Amino acid sequence: MKRGGRNESGKKLVSGGGAAAVACLLLPLLVLAVLKSDFMPQQVVHIAETSIGEAGVEGAIWQPRQQLVAKSKAAHDPVVEAPPSSPASGDETPDKVVDANRDADVAAPRSKLSCNFSSYRTNMCAMQGDVRLHGKTATVYVVSASDDNRPDNGTITIRPYPRKWETPTMQLVREVTIRWRAPPGPGAPRCTVTYDVPAVVFSTGGYGVNIFHAITDIIMPLYNTAREYDGRVRLVATNYDRKWIAKYRHALSMLSIYPIIDFDADNEVRCFPSVHVGTESHKELGIDSALSGKGYTTMGFRGLLRSAYSLKREWVTPIKSGRPRLVMVLRRNSRALTNEAEVIAAATEVGFEVVAAGPEVVRDLGKFAGTVNSCDVLVGVHGAGLSNMVFLPRNGTVVQIVPWGEMKWPAWTSYGEPVAPMGLRYVEYETTAEETTLKDVYPRNHTVFTDPVSLHKQGFNMLWETFLNGQNVTLDIHRFTGVLQHIYRSVTITS
Repeated sequence: MKRGGRNESGKKLVSGGGAAAVACLLLPLLVLAVLKSDFMPQQVVHIAETSIGEAGVEGAIWQPRQQLVAKSKAAHDPVVEAPPSSPASGDETPDKVVDANRDADVAAPRSKLSCNFSSYRTNMCAMQGDVRLHGKTATVYVVSASDDNRPDNGTITIRPYPRKWETPTMQLVREVTIRWRAPPGPGAPRCTVTYDVPAVVFSTGGYGVNIFHAITDIIMPLYNTAREYDGRVRLVATNYDRKWIAKYRHALSMLSIYPIIDFDADNEVRCFPSVHVGTESHKELGIDSALSGKGYTTMGFRGLLRSAYSLKREWVTPIKSGRPRLVMVLRRNSRALTNEAEVIAAATEVGFEVVAAGPEVVRDLGKFAGTVNSCDVLVGVHGAGLSNMVFLPRNGTVVQIVPWGEMKWPAWTSYGEPVAPMGLRYVEYETTAEETTLKDVYPRNHTVFTDPVSLHKQGFNMLWETFLNGQNVTLDIHRFTGVLQHIYRSVTITS
């Protein structure tokens, strides 16, 4: 980051002997100037990554990737290129400097503010110019000498989480206030840290603890919003959750080479040349390339994950000898397979090498991503565990077991529709009334069996309590074996 200071404008010297005399007089001054400028301490101070608001757990868990391995071989996908390495010495450009001269009273540039509230999923604002963040007050100040883009009342509020149609969810997300300020005037605090990279403000709140929502609502929207900066961007998190950030650190390190800033606890005034508040989200577990102004795709996102988790297999190819691998995601509290041992035995008898993945296995995401990538087929009852399909090699197969209760459409929307854009194959097994434990709770003439849709119409809470949280599944082994046999033939070569 360059600063103005010395006047470099040259002046012509007199010619002849006068020129030599002048040169002799100026030489000591020139030497002094060089020594002062190049060897004496400067006003620009590089700040270590563990500055205020970023120390503690981040210093322990965040290891910016110096290089990326297992790059995608997909020639059509340029967005999986490695971001630049993290700055390692003073020879490289730092992302921030202390700037004591930047103040609310200094003439500001013509800052720009543009917001999009038209999306069904998310609200977003983008700012350029003199943009200042103060985490403790959850405020973003846009400081400008112009009122060209000033909001009507000078203030905009956003909850930076892309699920705005779900009011209860959005209430869990901290609100961020954007204020327009034209100096001189009150309310535009002095910068304490100034950056030369942009920032993206997002939230780890909402339903982020669930892998489906972690990918759909946080990581994939961050990819849409921050990927263009090739790692040279600061991620600023409201509802900061250190455990969540630790769990998904591999993917996050592909989007930013810097530690994530805890916005809630931060009392610095951080100044950026540009800031996004809110992230770009298109649909459940996917990217709509038609809506992406940068041409991003779901396949591109998968390529990024392959690099982040060093996944070895890119493709599933039919095998001639040995057993194809099948990973079975097992639930425990609801929609669990009551006869899982029999189901695993049936899959083994068909010819699969079965990997049983209960919660204790799935919990270590870094390791489990590699396990899924080593498999040809992923099986699970409708639920968040199916989101691990993002780690399957291309041409892998996803088998979704749809629980009873006219759940076909919700199941398809969440985990069926995203499959093809990931380069995977989809198989759906819809359970019957004989395969649900609801038959042990309700008589057969109950609405649960005669008109499940009427319960859907009573709202999500009713659907959740009855069909999602209120039942387990006992598969018809004979019927399910037929499905497994069909899949087995598709992933093997018979002589």
